[in-house]
Amino acid sequence: MSTKISKKQYFCTMTLNTATIVNYKNIAEAQLEFSPKLNCLIGNNGQGKTNVLDAIYYLSMCRSFVSTGDNSAVIRHGETYMMLQGNYTRCETNLEVSIALQRDKRKVVRRDGKEYQRLSQHIGLLPVVMVSPIDWDMVRGSGEERRRFMDLIISQNDSGYLEALIRYNKAVEQRNAMIKKEMRDPLLYETVEQVMAQNATLIHERRRQWVDQFLPIFMHYYNAVAGEGETVKLEYKSHLNDGTMADHLAATRERDLIIGYTTRGVHRDDLELMLNGYSMRRTGSQGQCKTYTIALRLAQFDFLKASGPDVPILLLDDIFDRLDANRVERIIDVVSSDRFGQIFITDTNRTHLDEIVVRHGGGHCLMNVEDGVVTVQKGGDTA
Repeated sequence: MSTKISKKQYFCTMTLNTATIVNYKNIAEAQLEFSPKLNCLIGNNGQGKTNVLDAIYYLSMCRSFVSTGDNSAVIRHGETYMMLQGNYTRCETNLEVSIALQRDKRKVVRRDGKEYQRLSQHIGLLPVVMVSPIDWDMVRGSGEERRRFMDLIISQNDSGYLEALIRYNKAVEQRNAMIKKEMRDPLLYETVEQVMAQNATLIHERRRQWVDQFLPIFMHYYNAVAGEGETVKLEYKSHLNDGTMADHLAATRERDLIIGYTTRGVHRDDLELMLNGYSMRRTGSQGQCKTYTIALRLAQFDFLKASGPDVPILLLDDIFDRLDANRVERIIDVVSSDRFGQIFITDTNRTHLDEIVVRHGGGHCLMNVEDGVVTVQKGGDTA
């Protein structure tokens, strides 16, 4: 069943009440208590503000927001393990999540003390959206970044999609291994390719539906930040837009054996980001690219909120850099509205944070981060 956006009369209130962070990146140890509304982290660059937000993201997604092939990269230098623990309130029920990771060992994720058998069982339970400077990679980077963007959103409220994605990727790895060994038995290829084709059909359809539903939400937020006068569009590029997965695999098998890997399939999909009819990768200015990625993430928030019962936690990391005063003002207006739930925001400029606190009008907590040490500032209110 496809994900559909619909208006809901009731949203489940979800807040992260406290967090314990041990040996996570540059944070040796922190025991933090948060406001259910607005949480502001102030400090110079490189002090650990982003790492606090990344730890919160990890508790929801079982991985760092920063893409890396080395799971141990999040462990503090010189240490052998890291540990995260979060205590949440979800639909008026308390919930505890803990994650432990030792170097060169698998991570262990527990919910209320019970270990998950598969990490995919946790994805979507605690929806989260993070806006980060590295979102620049979505515009300037490879198609892998944009596929990851689609997959993370769809997976958080469609477990069937996530399972199909896992099965498909494993089958691609199997086929690539067969190609590298120069295996030629057509029956072996057909067996693996059947799994690829079956799951690729579901993945392609879900992604196509998602783009159709997501685009108007994204357009709304882009105009809210950039103002009128610019037109944005998202175009879904896929081999399956022109032929079935099975047909593509059969047609390219000999070529793939020469090249050394599987050249066609939904693992090569891309999302073309357009502005005024042109590709953002070629024509977007720094300010336009920053506006574009912020609008994509805010649209992600609305999509997840409308697709499930929970209001996602919103993590805003250094969102005002490279933006002119008008766009900064519009972003402050947007994030100060009451449509959002719990918000975490970082900045080196306290003026921006103070303005958001005033406009937000709810409870807030103000924290200072210096060399991995987090302290609550006088005047902060966690109530």
